This record gives sequence, C-alpha cells and structure tokens, in this order.
Amino acid sequence: MNPFEFVIALVVITGVFSLVKYRMTGRHSGGLAEPGDSQETLRLREEVSDLKERLKVLERITVEKENSLAKEIESLRDR
Repeated sequence: MNPFEFVIALVVITGVFSLVKYRMTGRHSGGLAEPGDSQETLRLREEVSDLKERLKVLERITVEKENSLAKEIESLRDR
C-alpha cells in the first residue's frame, strides 16, 4: 500500500465513522422538529406555563397567610 492509498483509506474510515456517529446522535433529521414532536413540545410548554402560574398563586397565598398571621399575632399582643 503506497502513502496515497493509506491517506485515502484514512479519509474513508473517518468519513464512515463520522456518518455513523451523526446518525446515532439523532441529528440526521436536519434540525427540524417532526410534527409529533412539535405538538408535544408546544403542549409541554403550555403545561410549564400553567404550572408556573399556579406556583405564583400558591406563593401569593402563602405570603398573604404569613402576613395575616403576623397581623393577628400583633393584634393579640396589643390586647
């Protein structure tokens, strides 16, 4: 095997392994989301948004209860 054939063989082997790696990582779709994945992603984003809103409400309720509890304790101390 002469040096030229050796270089060609290395390039071919490297290309094949790169292609296999590319296919196995799932990037072969061209970076575009599939229709099912897109709807699932949108649904999950909507769910996360809803959960964040619920968390804000729960935090507000908790803070209000703490404030009202503190006010009640202070009013009892003033008696």
